[in-house]
Amino acid sequence: MPTKRLIVPSLAGYRTAWLAGDLVAGAMLAAIAVPEQLATARLAGMPAQAGLWAFIAGSLAFAAFGVNRYLSVGADSTIAPIFAGSLAALAASGSSEYAALVGFVALATGTLLVVAGLLRAGWIADLLSVPVTTGFLAGISVHIVVGQLPVLFGIDAASEGALPLRVVAIVRALPHARWETAGVGLLVLGITLFSERINPRIPGALLALAAAGELAAAGHFRAHGVAMLAALSATPPHVGLPAFGGLQAALRALPVAAIVALVCMMQTSATVRAFPAPDGRDSEDVSDDFAAVGIGSLLAGVLGSFAVDASPPRTAVAQASGARSQVAGLIAVAAIVALIAFGARLPGYLPQAALSGILIFIAFRIFRYGDMRDIARRGGSEIWLVVAGALLVVVLPIEMGMLASITLSLAQGIYTVARPASAQLLRVPGTTIWWPPQRDVRGESVPGVLVFAPSAPISFTNADYLIERLRAALAAAPAPVRLVVIECVGVIYIDYTGSLALQREIAELRGRGVTVALSRLEDPRAAAAAQRTGLLAALGAGRSYKSAQEAIDAAGM
Repeated sequence: MPTKRLIVPSLAGYRTAWLAGDLVAGAMLAAIAVPEQLATARLAGMPAQAGLWAFIAGSLAFAAFGVNRYLSVGADSTIAPIFAGSLAALAASGSSEYAALVGFVALATGTLLVVAGLLRAGWIADLLSVPVTTGFLAGISVHIVVGQLPVLFGIDAASEGALPLRVVAIVRALPHARWETAGVGLLVLGITLFSERINPRIPGALLALAAAGELAAAGHFRAHGVAMLAALSATPPHVGLPAFGGLQAALRALPVAAIVALVCMMQTSATVRAFPAPDGRDSEDVSDDFAAVGIGSLLAGVLGSFAVDASPPRTAVAQASGARSQVAGLIAVAAIVALIAFGARLPGYLPQAALSGILIFIAFRIFRYGDMRDIARRGGSEIWLVVAGALLVVVLPIEMGMLASITLSLAQGIYTVARPASAQLLRVPGTTIWWPPQRDVRGESVPGVLVFAPSAPISFTNADYLIERLRAALAAAPAPVRLVVIECVGVIYIDYTGSLALQREIAELRGRGVTVALSRLEDPRAAAAAQRTGLLAALGAGRSYKSAQEAIDAAGM
């Protein structure tokens, strides 16, 4: 059951014995988060410290208002390319106008998430299917890799425009690559990949950045003109609302915020369900956590940063490292504040290619090859939804590709309901069980009886289709049918249009001397709708039975 506390619900029942685990997990979380947040800020087209402020804002907000004990919230590489790619068409990346738009998207995203939480709209996260989600994440990973290749190789290539054209520009510029830069980036990538393969709790990215810094110092990279990161600003962020450029800019940025909010809901929901509290205290409704992530984005926007999201990898590390509560996140925040205060100059010793290596590692992690392989093996034709989702994001501008992917996911769901499976049931010999035909069980029919089972809600989307299937089954029956039993175990709702269509068909069949009955109308909503819309009255009194066999016996057949 969800907690009744309004403030710091994730710390309800905290015990001092948990502190040791939270300290270790907080240190691990900070070691992993620092390079990741710096890299994600670069991906977002924002200053490096903006990533750290995003982590601080997300962690503080979720510790105060979130329910899940493990969830790590901060800058996230899934949503950063979405708003960065979209807003780059409205303002130059790195400009004050761009930063203001990024802040506006953070505020709008946060508002949408808070509203979703207040409306208990956790179900929205289920609108995106796994294959489509896997596909558009693969498309985002391609965008990340292509966007980082010029920095990795130290070349000048177009950073805007259609992705295929950018790939062509990169290939043409490769003869001018700086291989010492590429070597640093590939070293960072290799160390990070190797560390995660050994143990995800090893802060491979942090170790890789330390190695890159040593290599850059030994090779005097700065003196040789290698692009280096800027030092962090140790001054506190400016607190205030972003001046985003008026109503027209806001209207163009709002669809981006809506997409980002939907992705945040999807990822937060998946992470919460993957990492529940061991005592089962976390609410099954993730709406409270949506609102907490939204407050994190609101705080980040006020601090001049960008929208935040739940992080599955960081959450996994926190749990595996012994975290027992959001205290681990607060300890990580304290460590990052100390870094800003006393180690602001450290990033200035790193080549920019080092962060590109980390971002390419993140892209590899987003590209869920294991999920794709599983979908191909078990999901049948749904693998084409993965392919389509990826291609839409790669070929189209990223926000249009995301919208198209979301539309594809919704279309898949609508098609499944609009064209549901239906079966003519047969009786298992020697029993009263009616079952769909199977190869290993030889079923039997009763002369003059048709048992028809639709496996979906009966609604305006599929009523005519289901009636066509029923008529086809009647036409294919070996003997004239005198009783039709509609098996309703799969019918969870009947809307007004679907009920009217069934009533018309019942009247037509009755005119031909065919009786119609329902069986196993178990779902309370479906039963109430059948009563309310007049379907039960159209059948006649007593024509709804607990089983198909009961209906057949009642008809004396």
